[in-house]
Amino acid sequence: MTIDPETRTLFESSRPGAPGFRFPEADRPDKPESNPVPDTLRRGYPAALPEHGEIETVRHFTKLSRRNYGVDLGFYPLGSCTMKYNPKVNEDAASLQGFTALHPMQSDEDAAGILRLSGELLEGLCEITGMDGGTLQPMAGAHGEFVGMKLFRAAFRARNQMNRTRLLVPDSSHGTNPASAHLAGFDVVTLTSGPGGLLEPDALDPYLDDNLAGIMLTNPSTLGLFETRIKEVADKVHGAGGLLYYDGANLNAVMGRVRPGDMGFDVMHINLHKTFSTPHGGGGPGAGPVLVKKGLLPYLPVPVLVKKKDGKWMRDWNRNQSIGKASTWFGNTGVLVRAFTYMKAMGGDGLKMVSDMAVLNANYLLSCLKEIYTAPYPGPCKHEFVLSAKSLKDNTGVAAMDIAKGLIEYGIHPPTVYFPLIVPECLMIEPTETETKESLDRFVQVMGELRELADRDPEALHHLPRNTVVGRVDEVRAARHPVLSHMMIDDRPD
Repeated sequence: MTIDPETRTLFESSRPGAPGFRFPEADRPDKPESNPVPDTLRRGYPAALPEHGEIETVRHFTKLSRRNYGVDLGFYPLGSCTMKYNPKVNEDAASLQGFTALHPMQSDEDAAGILRLSGELLEGLCEITGMDGGTLQPMAGAHGEFVGMKLFRAAFRARNQMNRTRLLVPDSSHGTNPASAHLAGFDVVTLTSGPGGLLEPDALDPYLDDNLAGIMLTNPSTLGLFETRIKEVADKVHGAGGLLYYDGANLNAVMGRVRPGDMGFDVMHINLHKTFSTPHGGGGPGAGPVLVKKGLLPYLPVPVLVKKKDGKWMRDWNRNQSIGKASTWFGNTGVLVRAFTYMKAMGGDGLKMVSDMAVLNANYLLSCLKEIYTAPYPGPCKHEFVLSAKSLKDNTGVAAMDIAKGLIEYGIHPPTVYFPLIVPECLMIEPTETETKESLDRFVQVMGELRELADRDPEALHHLPRNTVVGRVDEVRAARHPVLSHMMIDDRPD
């Protein structure tokens, strides 16, 4: 079998004895006392590792890096993930040695710089969201949700109300919401959205009793719709003794225009890696600070960041009602530094412009694409919107996944597909504030060409993309029969 040199693995292109780095001979005899690895854990024969020269190794990994798609290369309309372009100056700030060489066990005096940065970042986030305090410890959005739910439990424990275990979650929520609530010990009840995709306050009425813990939602929702009756929802929940949790993943849609604290929320998290600048594709990095109203301040994870009378920041461990430590103190320091740099560079007016432009771009795309595809909620939207390919699939057999694969053929990253689940054959699109009208127009053009191809030759769409290294991938087969390793040669001795 001939192997394409462009797709060969390091094992397939290995050459026995190829010149590469060689370790010097050990200067001690190989005695048991000089080798701490027990014989039972040591190989009886050398590992069959690939052998390459330095230039071959460099070229291999450089080629791989060029195959990786990123927002620096093209449009990345991944709905609900805010995959926007981020200024490179934020990367430079996060790379400063004073931040990269930090250790969580350093004293407050030695870590005065990061403590001040963290404190001022926290103050800025509270001002933007209308909250009273918080913690930077959570390492991601879902981690922040879990911490927030633990704060709920701590508050109910302090009130001697551990019977409050029922948590309401709309069906348009992020998937991590019910998971985080369940892991924290709550019984999750799903609320069905109304015909317009919004939460109807009356849907809460059957659950407004002594068992209600609260509600967990984001505003705007994953449908890109603003919950206009949020104050009614807040009044109902608070009237029944419950709390409100705000998923801040979509904060970029309302930042500078409305604050979660003013909507009535008691606890929230912010995805700093989304709204406040950090490239986070491929699973990381992230940060999910949790902010709270005054009544929940005593339960924050320790240590709590406080400002002394002399203006310096310190860590306060003396919190006997705290839920405990959520992670290493500095959280994800690199993301915090990027967020602080972004916030200071943009200023209040700049952050407001971010949300304005995100909403403008999304509505522009929606107005263009709803003429080509079905728009279950035709607008206006906030930062993102959903399309449905159900009628297209019924008429031509072309599904949302086929449209997504077709975009890859044109060098565009697909939007989120099949989420939220309440929209059949869903395409969730978020253009972000950083895209130009030219890139949006090209996206509309490509989506139109794919629709025309679906009507003219639907079978062709089932085979896209063609001009990529591996062609069309079968996700179902990959999920059911994953191959997690690759070895072309037997590493056992003859």
